[in-house]
Amino acid sequence: MTKRNLFLLGVLILAQLVYAGNWDDTKAQAKQENKLILLKFSGSDWCGPCIQLQKVIFDDPVFEQFAHDKLVLFKADFPRLKKNQLPKEQQAINDQLAETYNPEGEFPCMVLIDAQGNTLRKWHGYDKKHTVQDYIADVNAFINK
Repeated sequence: MTKRNLFLLGVLILAQLVYAGNWDDTKAQAKQENKLILLKFSGSDWCGPCIQLQKVIFDDPVFEQFAHDKLVLFKADFPRLKKNQLPKEQQAINDQLAETYNPEGEFPCMVLIDAQGNTLRKWHGYDKKHTVQDYIADVNAFINK
C-alpha cells in the first residue's frame, strides 16, 4: 500500500469514529476500552464556529492522534441544508442527545462524558485563543484522575 492510501485509510477510520451513529455502541466502546467520550454538537453546514472548531482542532493531526488513543468521539450534527440532512434514525439519536447534554441548544458544544453517561466537562462555543494543546490538557485533567 502506498503512503497516500495508508493516509486515506487512516482518515476514513477517524471519520468513522467522529461520525459514529449509535450512542449505545459508543458507550459500550468507551466502557470496553476504558476511555471517555467526547460528544460534539455541531451545525456542520451553517455554524461558522463549528466549522472552524472542526478545521482547527478536530482535524489537527495531534488532536486526531490524542483522540484515537484516549477518547471515543461522537458527533451529533444538526445540518440545515436539505442535501445534508441526516437519516431520521440518526436525527432522532442526535435530538435525544441534545435534550440530555445540550438543552441550551448552543453550537458548537462539546461534552466530555464517562462511559456511564455522566457529564464531566462542557465547552460552549469556540474560543480561537484555545489551542489543540489547551483542549488536550483540559481532557487529560479528567483522564488522569
